[in-house]
Amino acid sequence: MIILAATPIGNLGDVSRRLVEVLENAEIVVAEDTRTTAHLLRALAIENRPRLIALHDHNEKQKAAELVALAAEQDVVVVSDAGMPAISDPGYGVVAEAVAQGVTVTAIPGPSAVLMALAISGLPTDRFTFEGFLPRKPGERRSALAALSAEPRTMVFFESPARLAATLADMGSAFGGERRIAVCRELTKLYEEVRRGTAPELAEWAAAGVKGEIVVVVEGAPRVAASPESALIQVQELVASGIRLKEACGEVAAATGLSSRDLYQAALAARHG
Repeated sequence: MIILAATPIGNLGDVSRRLVEVLENAEIVVAEDTRTTAHLLRALAIENRPRLIALHDHNEKQKAAELVALAAEQDVVVVSDAGMPAISDPGYGVVAEAVAQGVTVTAIPGPSAVLMALAISGLPTDRFTFEGFLPRKPGERRSALAALSAEPRTMVFFESPARLAATLADMGSAFGGERRIAVCRELTKLYEEVRRGTAPELAEWAAAGVKGEIVVVVEGAPRVAASPESALIQVQELVASGIRLKEACGEVAAATGLSSRDLYQAALAARHG
């Protein structure tokens, strides 16, 4: 089978007993960076020396079939440099190929920068969306943020420290200057820090220079007041695009604060009116 194995995002003490056991017995370990994984094995005092195979963005398409073929005969452990493989790291292509070939995929859960940042941000956690890294080019980044300006869920982003100040400034332009934001830096490490504020406030702070691994958590857009009539039109447009009526009503209700049941009844009445 394919075993996706989460590794520490900073603090080595977060390694699970299960991860150690799997690495101690692994014959093949697929790694984002074989040097980083070799260092991890040494740090954990693991004497096992499995075959290390590099898997990164540039070779995953070519390697996926080969790795799945190996996994059909024996366990193949997949790790990234930090956190869970396939989440903004190599691994998705291997999982997709394994599913297509009927090879079992499982995971050893563990540290997650996304979930940790969300949990400690102080922002709503009931519904969220992970957006990964924003585009590097300023124009593309601003377009991506503009497309998210009405997103009602809490948003989680990864960002480079070199681009953080510019990204926060662009968030202020796209989302407005009042949205609550938490910048989480160096999670689980010695200099862990969480800065909370608005985009303009945090952009000013970041302009002085920031180091380390960065996760940015952004408050979702406030619900927009909508009349029942305009909400019904939104429901009908979603249904016309192929979404089931019940799901369309739920989506519009979540965005507007109106009753999903009332919208459903109104849509049925409109159909038969």
